[in-house]
Amino acid sequence: MSHTNATLINYYHLCHRKMWLHANHIRMEHTSEAVAEGKQLHEQAYPQRAERYREIILDGSKIDFYDPYDKVVHEMKKSDKLEHSHVAQVQFYLYLLRKNGIEGATGLIEYPKLRQTQTVRLEKEDVPMVEAWVQDIERIVESEQCPDRIAKSKCRSCSYFDFCYVEDD
Repeated sequence: MSHTNATLINYYHLCHRKMWLHANHIRMEHTSEAVAEGKQLHEQAYPQRAERYREIILDGSKIDFYDPYDKVVHEMKKSDKLEHSHVAQVQFYLYLLRKNGIEGATGLIEYPKLRQTQTVRLEKEDVPMVEAWVQDIERIVESEQCPDRIAKSKCRSCSYFDFCYVEDD
């Protein structure tokens, strides 16, 4: 049985080491200012959301804002810097919806600070790609060995930075 969730999908597209550590219950997000800022953004950017949208949990992944009437997953991000991982995360949500009998859903990534949005779709031909991500994540997570670090220059704002590079300082 798959334990892949949307967080692992996001991390998979950023850093396999971060994904493996998180999946193996080594969590550093509580030390991250960026994570705290993202949570604050969710709480403050759209306070009226609770009335209009629903939080749903599908196969262990929580979709914070789902509009069941228009079948739209709304995902909020503070920056478009890691856009590819954001798109992959929303595609995974759409995959889960489809897998659970909800056809035709779309996604909308919202960047409130930038006042931008990006539409995300999951076409039929994208499904094997998402399933391949899930299989690869399972393979990596089940491995006994933690994946190697990626280039330090990409890691400065990561909540795992100190964990990965403690001996380099």
